[in-house]
Amino acid sequence: MTAPSMYRRRYGEDTMTSASSLRVQIESALAHKLPSALTPRARVVRPTTPTGIDAVDGLLEGGLPVGALTEIVGPESSGRTSLALSSIAQLTAAGKVCAWVDVGDMLKPECAAAAGIALPYLLWVRCGIFRESVHTTPARFKLPQSCLVRPEPIKGLHGGGCGTHPRQESKSVARALEGFFGTEKLSNDSVGSVLRPFGNTVRPAQDARSAAQLSPWARIEQALKVTDLLLQGGGFSAVVLDMASLSAKYTSRIPLAHWFRYRAAAEHSRSSVLLLSQHACANSSAGLVLHLDGCSESSQRKTVLTAGAHRLQIHRQRFMQESNVIPMKKPVTKVTAAEWETHAAWAGRR
Repeated sequence: MTAPSMYRRRYGEDTMTSASSLRVQIESALAHKLPSALTPRARVVRPTTPTGIDAVDGLLEGGLPVGALTEIVGPESSGRTSLALSSIAQLTAAGKVCAWVDVGDMLKPECAAAAGIALPYLLWVRCGIFRESVHTTPARFKLPQSCLVRPEPIKGLHGGGCGTHPRQESKSVARALEGFFGTEKLSNDSVGSVLRPFGNTVRPAQDARSAAQLSPWARIEQALKVTDLLLQGGGFSAVVLDMASLSAKYTSRIPLAHWFRYRAAAEHSRSSVLLLSQHACANSSAGLVLHLDGCSESSQRKTVLTAGAHRLQIHRQRFMQESNVIPMKKPVTKVTAAEWETHAAWAGRR
């Protein structure tokens, strides 16, 4: 080995030694702020929950992520609610408890049961719903005390009659009945009041607080508070926040701090949060954003709708596992869309 090569070797060894020592010094200096600042983070395999749809599970490599916020975006009749119902059905079938926060009161328990959800394991929170109590007070007819006392008979020619002649007796009977029932006379205007049902219906005055709950902002505020309480309390494998009935002018004005808090709470409690909306609003807090296109008819019958085709696209996937293998050729483009069909309950099996 020549002298220049020996010098180069020594210089390279000294450079590698100094770089590793410098790395250790930097990590030790930043240990209290950034642990392992220069060490690559170990890959974490995040668990998933199946949705029950083979095409979607294959696209997402197992299903929806656990402990993350998943946003399902799409217009009406796009299949967003069917996808959420199918995912919740898989969890309730395993005996896990889920919650559905319904902002617009659009969920039908019959449809949820038809999708396979075990209703005893589902908490349904209806926002903006208040009960109006109606009290019915029945009217009781009571005779006056004077009518219950038997009057003394008037003695006359005809054995206790009211007069000395039968004609006068008939007139006195009419006057007696008139005094017994009262002197009110029925007119044409009072016929309708007589034909009404017997009883008085008392309706309480509408509370201003109950009327305010019908506004979209009041329902949104109630839904956000309920979702926060469910995530902080824990015990739910999945919490669905159904805001699909609200337009973008309401959902886009929700502060981003809510979605960031939901993401942190989901990671801590290991619960899956499903957000259903017409337009994306969670931004970077969503670990997975799925966009569904409008439903297209795929039924063979032209007169009755029996099936519909749905298409799903991945707009954002935060926990996608990158491969460490570097291909020699041009990599194949990854598939980011899936299609499936749903059949109506009245269509039956084919």
